[in-house]
Amino acid sequence: MFDKLLGVEERFSKVEQLLSDPKILQDRAAYQKYSREHAELNEVVTTFRAYKKLLADLEDSMELLRDSDPEMKALAKEEVESLTDRKENLENELTKLLIPKDPNDGKNIILEIRAGTGGDEAGLFAADLFRMYSRYAENRGWKVEIMNQSISGAGGFKEIIAMIHGNGAYSVFKYESGTHRVQRVPVTEAQGRIHTSAVTVAVLPEVEEVELTIDPNEIKYDVFRSSGPGGQSVNTTDSAVRLTHLPTGLVVTCQDEKSQHKNKVKAMKVLRARLLDRMIQDQHDERSEERKSQVGTGDRSGRIRTYNFPQGRVTDHRIGLTLYKLEHILQGNIMELVEGLATYYQAQAMQNEDSIDDH
Repeated sequence: MFDKLLGVEERFSKVEQLLSDPKILQDRAAYQKYSREHAELNEVVTTFRAYKKLLADLEDSMELLRDSDPEMKALAKEEVESLTDRKENLENELTKLLIPKDPNDGKNIILEIRAGTGGDEAGLFAADLFRMYSRYAENRGWKVEIMNQSISGAGGFKEIIAMIHGNGAYSVFKYESGTHRVQRVPVTEAQGRIHTSAVTVAVLPEVEEVELTIDPNEIKYDVFRSSGPGGQSVNTTDSAVRLTHLPTGLVVTCQDEKSQHKNKVKAMKVLRARLLDRMIQDQHDERSEERKSQVGTGDRSGRIRTYNFPQGRVTDHRIGLTLYKLEHILQGNIMELVEGLATYYQAQAMQNEDSIDDH
């Protein structure tokens, strides 16, 4: 690990030099690239330098243990114990910092929620989940922008697609992809029987145009009259947009804006995100046997969480976490779940790093 950290420190110094190079200062794209790299390496290097200083201090204190003065020896012993504890903490922190970061973590997301089995009840729970995520995002100061929605008969959602704008949104929401199961007595159920319904959630990082270029000739572009909520002008003009990506058959519809152009821009964002996600899934499927054997990969076909209303509990099946605070969580207080999942997957990543180092 020490050699790896020395390499990171060396690269950090090199990036610092590049950021003061007049040629780089004149090249905006290059300057932004190296500024991002400098920011990413800064925490690792700062922690590593504190660790090296601590090692030097520890060595000095070990020397003092050999002092003939009993009082000095006692002070040195205390210092060695304190520094040893700090050394262990810094080593754990450095191990975490060396785990490769997901390049998408800082991105905005496209959140797609769809009612699954359970009819109207599933649609109502889709609305509950959207409200939960929206409240969490708004409490973080993030912006929630609806891209498209399809209302169900009972006032829930058959489907809702939204973009969440916020630095680090993907790092928080990426573990939400999968099937969310709800167990509760529907409002319409006269017998008071508990029904089980399901809602699927997909979380896609926003994809910039420079990251994925789509050939305009491969897109079929249709316009039609909007339906559902949106006001008179939305429903009486051909402002809704449907994009079909001919090579893959992917279809994206957007009808939330009054402007056809705005709907097209939004639809393109969703299409780019879905296309890149499909490309990544295809790459994963090439190594599918290994992937299928793993638990908790975020595969959307898997049931990841159960919301049980009679017991007031939420259980995340991937990490075996059960919280008896369902209403609190549905109000947008999902940080305990988010942190539990992040800790679990971070520990897995650390184990993978250790096994790589062993080889």
